Amino acid sequence: MKGSDLLVSALENEGVEWIFGVPGEETLDIVESLRRSRIKLIVTRHEQAGAFMAATHGRLTGRPGVCLATLGPGALNLATGAAFALLGAMPMVMITGQKGIMNRKQARFQVVDIVAAMTPLTKMARQIVSATTIPSIVRDAFRLAQQERPGPIHLELPEDVAAERVPDVPLVKSHPIDIPVANPAALERAAELILKAERPLVMLGAAASRPFLADALSDFVHRVRIPYVNTQMGKGSVAGGSNLYIGTAALSERDYVHQAIDRADLIIAIGHDTVEKPPFIMGPKGPTVLHVGFLPATVEEVFFPHAELIGDVGPSLELLANRLEGRLPNAGALLPLRSRILAKIADRAEESRFPLTPQRIVHDVRQVMPEDGIVCLDNGMYKIWFARNYRTRVANTLLLDNALATMGAGLPAAMMAAMLYPQRRVLAVCGDGGFLMNSQEMETAVRLHLNLVVLILEDKAYGMIRWKQATDGFADFGMTFENPDFPAYADAYGAKGSRVASAEDLAPALESSFRGGGVRLIVAPIDYSENSRVLVDELRGPAPKRE
Repeated sequence: MKGSDLLVSALENEGVEWIFGVPGEETLDIVESLRRSRIKLIVTRHEQAGAFMAATHGRLTGRPGVCLATLGPGALNLATGAAFALLGAMPMVMITGQKGIMNRKQARFQVVDIVAAMTPLTKMARQIVSATTIPSIVRDAFRLAQQERPGPIHLELPEDVAAERVPDVPLVKSHPIDIPVANPAALERAAELILKAERPLVMLGAAASRPFLADALSDFVHRVRIPYVNTQMGKGSVAGGSNLYIGTAALSERDYVHQAIDRADLIIAIGHDTVEKPPFIMGPKGPTVLHVGFLPATVEEVFFPHAELIGDVGPSLELLANRLEGRLPNAGALLPLRSRILAKIADRAEESRFPLTPQRIVHDVRQVMPEDGIVCLDNGMYKIWFARNYRTRVANTLLLDNALATMGAGLPAAMMAAMLYPQRRVLAVCGDGGFLMNSQEMETAVRLHLNLVVLILEDKAYGMIRWKQATDGFADFGMTFENPDFPAYADAYGAKGSRVASAEDLAPALESSFRGGGVRLIVAPIDYSENSRVLVDELRGPAPKRE
């Protein structure tokens, strides 16, 4: 048995189904071992896309996705994907090759210290120096990747260690790990705070979207009947139908949802991760904040909770609900604001202006997507509109990145979702700037026979930065470009492309594309003039006074 065989056996032992990435000379032993394994090697057209797919696997399943690259330039192309997973708390294992460590007949050709480069971008970066240690190192990597706070691990396998002959080495079996629940004293303090509150509000953050938490969070909200808001990455963490949802904090202050946030005297922040842009900004006269999480809060200038409930979030919330259910006469104090806030968000959602407004695009996408349909956003101005306006009813059905907030991840994330859930509708929404950063993966999607629709919102500019440029008083300069013929571009990959010509075309085009199957691309021109009216002019004015 070679070291590479032992590595692949250890990956099989972890239940790995796919490895994404681009092979190289230094990973040929691994590739050969994969050829004879149960694991499918998914060759992508860029290493970055492979990392985005592996990270999204971790986000959607809670189990680490795995990606592969060669040494030097290939490994460095994983860096953005590593940061994406680190900031987004997505479990992932990256495997890279390297020149031999016993001898280097090519001297330092292509040799970069990847372990050093990956150390600040991962939870652990490690070079494997002996094949016999592979089973324990792999088990430790997967264990650490999944532990709270989840994130990426990097393993470097030099080519001579991969080719090293070793006797049979036993694999290390995994076992369940039960996280302790919150301390009874902390539960009593938390319950007392909530019982005393006159205008309580629940806020669900990024860590509330862990795939295994949806039922527990929904049960807690239904039992205590306190209205809730969520951060961008916390969308969908409570099942729809409670009539307690007030909105999404897509901006840090003065948005419609802040009518509730600014009136709350207690905010129960469940799973808030300060890697996201602040959903609200704490100050000396602000509300009391109770942090509920797997880990203690990260204290920041704008977030410093007054009390904390730390432990396994699901069981801890059940114990907290046992202390609160039926005892909260003020639970719904902020609910009267709900209809007004949601009505303002839904304003002009069916406007027929062309190019399409963001509100109309979000409205039509929501009409076409079933409750369990998955929308994967790239990063651009439209992300704010989807975060504010798109109503989620099932966990992890609006995937957006409000942590690293990198462009180029939308298409690979949607491809991963389509692989995991082939019976569900999956839509990638990309700006024309972000789409072209990984558009080569259209070939990968076609090769894999995925059912996937890509919606490109075209404004021929880096729209979010152009908006910031305008709102900050700078001249309109340096943000515009021209595009290829996107429908023809899709056709060249063997996909099917089209362009909408009116506001009324979008929903039928989406529906037809989903029914037709395969990889489809739709181009919709977008009019961002609503940014100033809704996100600047209507929200401008003095900050509201606290009651």
